[in-house]
Amino acid sequence: MAKSNLPDGFAETIYEVSNGLDALEVLAHHTIDLVLLDLTMPVLGGISVLSEIKRRQLETFVIVVSGDIQPMMQEKVMSLGALGFIEKPIKRDVLTSVLQRFGFILPDTYKPAIAV
Repeated sequence: MAKSNLPDGFAETIYEVSNGLDALEVLAHHTIDLVLLDLTMPVLGGISVLSEIKRRQLETFVIVVSGDIQPMMQEKVMSLGALGFIEKPIKRDVLTSVLQRFGFILPDTYKPAIAV
């Protein structure tokens, strides 16, 4: 996901990774408030990352970003603990709306660390 899709000034720290193993590595070493997780990644896919987040009881919120909008897939990611689901390609206004709905767009005094 491109950082340009994020609202201006949204996060103080953004970790950008290219595969699921790297995502888990970041989660293991940093406090991450929100993960924007693609389901289709090399090395370790998004479903496996979600499963590991749940198994390790990592304290983070996950919003899944995917072109796979089948109801069964949406149900699966929600059952694994995802907070929400955004269809690709991402529209900035849709992302902003979802972030507002879940309370991630807050006053300027708080900027979450996120992984994308």
